[in-house]
Amino acid sequence: MGSQTFDKNVEAVFESVGVTRRDFMKFCGAMAAILGLPPVFASRIANAIEREIPFAGEKRPSVLWLNLQSCTGCTESFTRSDHPSIAEAVLTMISLDYHETLLAASGKSACQACESAMEENRGKYILVVEGAVPVSDDGTFCTIAGKSGVEYLKNMSEKAAFVIALGTCASYGGLPAAKPNPTAAQSVDEFVSPKTVVRIPGCPPIGDVLMATIVHFLFFGKLPALDSENRPQFAYGKYIHEQCRRHYHFENAEMVLGFNDDEYRGGYCLFPLGCKGAFTKNACSVMRWNMGTAWCVGSGHPCVGCSEKDFWDKFTPIYSLVEGRNPK
Repeated sequence: MGSQTFDKNVEAVFESVGVTRRDFMKFCGAMAAILGLPPVFASRIANAIEREIPFAGEKRPSVLWLNLQSCTGCTESFTRSDHPSIAEAVLTMISLDYHETLLAASGKSACQACESAMEENRGKYILVVEGAVPVSDDGTFCTIAGKSGVEYLKNMSEKAAFVIALGTCASYGGLPAAKPNPTAAQSVDEFVSPKTVVRIPGCPPIGDVLMATIVHFLFFGKLPALDSENRPQFAYGKYIHEQCRRHYHFENAEMVLGFNDDEYRGGYCLFPLGCKGAFTKNACSVMRWNMGTAWCVGSGHPCVGCSEKDFWDKFTPIYSLVEGRNPK
């Protein structure tokens, strides 16, 4: 991690982390599909990524990752995959100059790495923020090197090109902001105005959504289309209910009434057990977690609506219907 240069060709860089050309092209195809682009764009994305790989002294784009009031689940989601990870190969395009969880250095050395990256890349680096921002008692519930998380966020976002609020805590306050919210936790966007803040909510978010956002920025030179809440439309444009494999059963009024009944074993609709997929926008059923192998409803559990604002307060108790609301 940190600013490095390469004197290898692109294939050598990928092979050094165990990723074949075929793996790389499959990744580019997946990115095209996620972004809603025709299959022909897979090769164009590959060319764009290869074009962005730096050589012979060129510096990679700097990314700083700030952890605030979080459980680090967003980092886990982004990095957890089979070894070697295609993300590891693609991330050779960037220089992850600061990440408290992944940084080899600690103490003063870590702080110096952060400060140096900010100054050397002023106005150009991407700031990824994980976790809510606690403001109670002058921000003492989250401190870094003797300074409050609020101070760090304001200082780092001021010099960034744009900010990505990764996860529901950073996007909306998440669990820390649930009632009674003793730390007065808030979302990231309330502290970084007028900077552009891209929300990628989820508890945790899908790692591929962050990756696709980065790929879109490299390919088109701009952020992907965002909705009214500044979420990437390619991932948050539809309700989970609309894309769920169990939707067919909902249309036929085939419902699960208990976790041990025949309907549950038959894969029927989980709405009566409190599934919040009808009120939650995300691409869970399409992208999924753990290399695209699993997601909550696919594993037999109702959606809890974790990517929606105030979901802890709006959608609990988990196994109860949302009062006064019915899916379309």
